[in-house]
Amino acid sequence: MAHPLIEFRHIKKAYGDNVVLKDINFQLESGKFYTLLGPSGSGKTTILRIIAGFNEATSGDVIFDGQRINDVPANRRQVNTVFQDYALFPHLNVFENVAFGLRLKKVGTQEINERVERALRLVHLQGYQEREITEMSGGQQQRVAIARAIVNRPKVLMLDEALSALDYKLRKEMQTELRALQRRLGITFIFVTHDQSEALAMSDQIFVINDGLIQQSGSPVDIYDEPLNHFVADFIGESNIVPAIMKRDYLVNIGGLDFECVDAGMRPNEKVEVVLRPEDLDITSPEKGKLLVTVDTQLFRGVDYQITAHDADRHEWKINSIHKTTVGSQVGLSFDPEDIHVMRLHESEQDFDNRLESYEDEK
Repeated sequence: MAHPLIEFRHIKKAYGDNVVLKDINFQLESGKFYTLLGPSGSGKTTILRIIAGFNEATSGDVIFDGQRINDVPANRRQVNTVFQDYALFPHLNVFENVAFGLRLKKVGTQEINERVERALRLVHLQGYQEREITEMSGGQQQRVAIARAIVNRPKVLMLDEALSALDYKLRKEMQTELRALQRRLGITFIFVTHDQSEALAMSDQIFVINDGLIQQSGSPVDIYDEPLNHFVADFIGESNIVPAIMKRDYLVNIGGLDFECVDAGMRPNEKVEVVLRPEDLDITSPEKGKLLVTVDTQLFRGVDYQITAHDADRHEWKINSIHKTTVGSQVGLSFDPEDIHVMRLHESEQDFDNRLESYEDEK
């Protein structure tokens, strides 16, 4: 890994007896798009506020570009934040909103004009300098807020639920624009959201946070295809999560049947959970299927059918298929060993790393 721009070392945050962050450790590189993903109250916004200097950690160190910044005030940190409500000044026009921070720093008039013009061009608002904020749409107001942040030339731009106030179509458009903007600027973006599809679409790396801990971090593909525990598997996309027994390396028992898989490093006959994504299940004839299920519901969604079914143990199965079936009929489910993902019960990211290291040493 390159020299980290931001590093959290054993960061904890508590308000009296309420522990919001329990032990947060991570490193962020310069020039990447990071997302803090988790439900409300998970601790993700607290992490953002500690980076910005709005909140102080109870213990641990925040390192920025090699320097400890725990005691550096917010106005001296090389970060800017775009909040959920944008926090624009309604009595100022677009130009003055963007220029506000530069005027506080007593930047010269010509430089202000040049930097504001460039910032507005980057967010596709050139020609809107004199427009009143109250005359701007929600998407335009968000761009003004981003322009106001980047005009200060921060090393890090942080966005706290910045798309949540937009309608669905505009939100999708802004996802594409934000990602493109980050690439043009080449600076680090830290994006906070509870929307998993948003995180998967935009990020270089995702930190899944719950209960004040990082449950898992990795690329969108890693997070989706290789969830470490029940929370991540259930929170990221649709999943079939069923109890199973890891008979030995590369062999798992689901509902009394043995299946080859690609997982290893667990104890023989250990109780585990198995994840199978709905899109990885193929409907076939009962005699050709690896599992036999009875179809309960079927909903046509245009591109596929969303099907629910149950097996002999009454476990529910979600299936996304291009093939139509019949409610009440028995069908077979087929899948490949690579489609089976085995999870240890209640395993954290640190537990997984330790297990993997021990397994490699034993080999």
